[in-house]
Amino acid sequence: MTLTGYLAADGFDAQLRHELAGHVVAEHGRLLLADAVIDAAWAANTWFDVQEIAIESIGDAAAKLKAIQRNWAAYAPLHHRRAKLIAEKLPHVSAKPPVFAAPVPAAPLGSFTLLAPDRMLHAAHCASPMPHGEWRFVEDREGPPSRAYLKFQEALTRHALEHGGGVPGGLPQPGQTCLDLGASPGGWTWVLAKLGATVTAVDKAPLAPAVAAIPGVTWQQGSAFALDPAAFGAVDWLCSDVICYPARLLALVQRWLATGQVRNAVCTLKFQGETDHETARAFAAIPGSRLRHMHNNKHELSWLWRRPE
Repeated sequence: MTLTGYLAADGFDAQLRHELAGHVVAEHGRLLLADAVIDAAWAANTWFDVQEIAIESIGDAAAKLKAIQRNWAAYAPLHHRRAKLIAEKLPHVSAKPPVFAAPVPAAPLGSFTLLAPDRMLHAAHCASPMPHGEWRFVEDREGPPSRAYLKFQEALTRHALEHGGGVPGGLPQPGQTCLDLGASPGGWTWVLAKLGATVTAVDKAPLAPAVAAIPGVTWQQGSAFALDPAAFGAVDWLCSDVICYPARLLALVQRWLATGQVRNAVCTLKFQGETDHETARAFAAIPGSRLRHMHNNKHELSWLWRRPE
């Protein structure tokens, strides 16, 4: 049986288990093994073609991993010390946070864990280039007015990677038109403006003064739900971190997509109370969609969309 491993986002294993219902054959902490390949939104990382092997010693485990490829990350809810000793015998993988908008590591990064001192699971091919899918960019503690910029930087990066654009080429570009709905105090607008894009920020509350002063930024006071998409014109990037129920966001997005003038979208589904799996599936079903849990998301998912060619 070919198994696929799904590493749940920290604290959201119940949501992942719901997504994988009927396919989970084993669980090891946050790592759920399933008998199917599923595009799981709540998985921080996906391990493809998981293999279980016998190991005779720490050195034997390291040698077997190195014979497959260079780079490995250890996930060790059990036998943590032994897994750490194996990792120390492997080539070093930098834990240094990447800089946003810089090219991301291209070398394959596998993952392994120990089931017992003499049994190891490993997957040479994983979905994320970051250990355990944890995107931790170098932080800017002076420019952005809120920490919401962190999940947006990750969302834009993963949008580029998953839609084949690469980084930095697949990010918003200078001169592109961006609409930031629910923008105040301006964390997302700050990211877009720093990339050189032209941004219209819509919110009832004003932007932080430093963000409003960035060239190319315009604040439009009002509700995101009151805008007429047909009257707005072409939008290269539709972005929304609006606080609302996911079903209401879905209706808003559908109005914008119906114009045929939106090229890309990044929106946050904010779950209030129980997870609205039905609406999440509706977002995922839109052609061109990816639905992902960002490392800096809370009880949220990020919808990453590119208009199909």
